[in-house]
Amino acid sequence: MMKTINNLIAPIRRVITANDASGKSYFLEDGPSPAVKEVPERPGYRVTNLWRTIQSPASIEALDSIRDHIGVLPPPHGNVIRIIDYPPEPKDPAEVKRIQDATFAKLYPDAGHDLKTGDHPGMHITQTVDYALVLAGEITAIMETGETVLQAGDVLIQRGTNHAWANRSNYPARIAFILIDGANNS
Repeated sequence: MMKTINNLIAPIRRVITANDASGKSYFLEDGPSPAVKEVPERPGYRVTNLWRTIQSPASIEALDSIRDHIGVLPPPHGNVIRIIDYPPEPKDPAEVKRIQDATFAKLYPDAGHDLKTGDHPGMHITQTVDYALVLAGEITAIMETGETVLQAGDVLIQRGTNHAWANRSNYPARIAFILIDGANNS
């Protein structure tokens, strides 16, 4: 069951480790992420950016740069981890389009958000390999030629495909996403 506060999904706790000058491990930080984003037009939709790397292989001593992160894509040669809380999707298709347009305009201008006739208005594409881990609730993953419902414990590996997400349940869903910068080698 998902933790809630006053019927809202509880904030994400971010715990970061480090090594001190003598090489002993310790907890560097324990608390909320400094990079939480919301869209007023989409109440209940919350993006918690947690960490990113800016190179591969990643430096284990890199400073926290998540406050600098803008958009959906990870930095070139890097990755980003985020958790998104999805409220139930409205039933009215015009309202779905309105909130999706606002979300992409305000949070993800770098996503390939190019709606084709008949597609879900949240369709987008990125040159990334994404691991989507359903932490709570259920979410519908939508492709151009099909869709599937994912439930808590399911994992989707998205490999540079045009896709969208829809919460068609009556309850919030929480999904963790790890996006890794990718290339199309074909």
